Amino acid sequence: MNFTELAKTRYSVRSFDPRPIEEEKLKTILEAGHLAPTAKNNQPQRIYVIRSEEGLAKIRSLTKCHFGAPVVLLFAYNADEEWNNPLEAGVRSGQEDVSIVATHIMLQATELGVGSIWVNLFAPTETKRALGLPENETPVLLMPLGYAAPDAQPGPNHTKYRPLAETVIEL
Repeated sequence: MNFTELAKTRYSVRSFDPRPIEEEKLKTILEAGHLAPTAKNNQPQRIYVIRSEEGLAKIRSLTKCHFGAPVVLLFAYNADEEWNNPLEAGVRSGQEDVSIVATHIMLQATELGVGSIWVNLFAPTETKRALGLPENETPVLLMPLGYAAPDAQPGPNHTKYRPLAETVIEL
């Protein structure tokens, strides 16, 4: 499958089958994130793999958007390792770096037949506290992963794209 086909195939899975992801597939998915580019290759990302019943129960208490996935990845960044733009104060790369890593993981999962969904509907501060993350780490997103349930299907807006001319501007 070429990249465009892969991108068209991926959708946000909101109903997961309870069967676990094979270790080799999970390792391949995580390796795709490891290979993702980050600013100055600082690699400030932290990916927490949550699959124990205790860990998943905590996630279920923090967001309704877990969709019964057997694995939830929590993406965070270490503020001590993110790149800081020397040309403008306050411009940092942590959230961008994590987003690039998460996108690589999401697309690799799709290629392997594993579904995913990008979740922002959670309270980062509460999540950090509940999971005992270090003080210098900032949670950015949750990503439930697993095999789509038989009844799972793309949402109604899955293929509704604005015209390219509305989102790409030449200067």
